[in-house]
Amino acid sequence: MLRYPLEEEPYVVSFTSTTVDGEELTSECFSQSKISMLNVWATYCNPCLSEMPDLGEIASSYDSAEFQIIGIVSDVAEGDDEETVQGVKDLIEETKADYPHVLLSESLYMNLVGAVDSVPTTFFVNQKGEALCYVMGAQSKESWIAIIEDLLSKCD
Repeated sequence: MLRYPLEEEPYVVSFTSTTVDGEELTSECFSQSKISMLNVWATYCNPCLSEMPDLGEIASSYDSAEFQIIGIVSDVAEGDDEETVQGVKDLIEETKADYPHVLLSESLYMNLVGAVDSVPTTFFVNQKGEALCYVMGAQSKESWIAIIEDLLSKCD
């Protein structure tokens, strides 16, 4: 179900976090693609895990200047033990979700994930980091592509 933000003023997503590989990633990454998809998922969530192979295929089929996917692991935080983070890496590898995944940070929680009622929830933002819309629940590959193409068609 596609939902649009209710605020009259655009909501700008701002965060600093660490990827599962230990690299810093900030909301500045949005400027690198016309549309960014922020997929909030959890390690215990079967619908999340079942859609990740499709998301991996989608991520690799677009030029990163047009579209990128960033996974947000909602139940593993920065600073969690190495074994827990390795478990996340294993899930990413098993599902072939070959795109950046960030661990939950305070800024991600305060500015985005804290408002999420269920996983997966997916947000789409433009190059300025403005939230365009969000989708609750897992979708088929075809549904994701239709949403992405629609959003890209509305870009400058």
